[in-house]
Amino acid sequence: MSKDGLLKSRRTELGLTMAQVAAHVGVSEATVSRWESGNIEHMRRSRIKGLAEILQLDPAVLAGFEPAPFAMNAPALADEVVVFPVIGEIACGFDHLALEETDSADKVEIPASLLKGHPRSDFFVLRVCGDSMYPLYMDGDKVLILKSPSLTRSGEIGAVVYEDYATLKKIEYAEGEDWMKLIPVNPIYQPKTIAGADLEQCKILGVPKLLIREL
Repeated sequence: MSKDGLLKSRRTELGLTMAQVAAHVGVSEATVSRWESGNIEHMRRSRIKGLAEILQLDPAVLAGFEPAPFAMNAPALADEVVVFPVIGEIACGFDHLALEETDSADKVEIPASLLKGHPRSDFFVLRVCGDSMYPLYMDGDKVLILKSPSLTRSGEIGAVVYEDYATLKKIEYAEGEDWMKLIPVNPIYQPKTIAGADLEQCKILGVPKLLIREL
């Protein structure tokens, strides 16, 4: 279903009028009507947030992205769980120091089935700091990352360390070329291209496999 079709069907499903949606988001009914007819493709971040709230949708869907996977529910008592410490922070930006909080009291329990047969040692959990990957990843999210020194394809989202900073970004590259581009999802932030000798200070840590968000 297209995004505009989703907006109308979801509003109808919840029994909401255009006026109610407009009032919550802070726009006119005419704007809501244009959104539902597909005449407005790009919305401000504040509009996406308000629309997602009232329609009870993932904001990533409204922004045109595939939603990141969520650990929506606490594990059942019978489930086998694996406990991970939150070992540091990964910036959704370029100006946050990568931390190593090996003694962190902050821990998450993840059902063992979600590790897909991998040993615990293949993963680590980091806390997101910043909003440059909004709406896929938000400040305070915790992300289970599968360790990997490379990506399977250009354009994947990965955890990367550059100089003394860790960041979560969409990573583009070309085979055989000596450059890598780190691209935020949030359009208010600019991409960063790392090339030449600077690539020696850049290391891919892994790929996000599970997003844990407190609601």
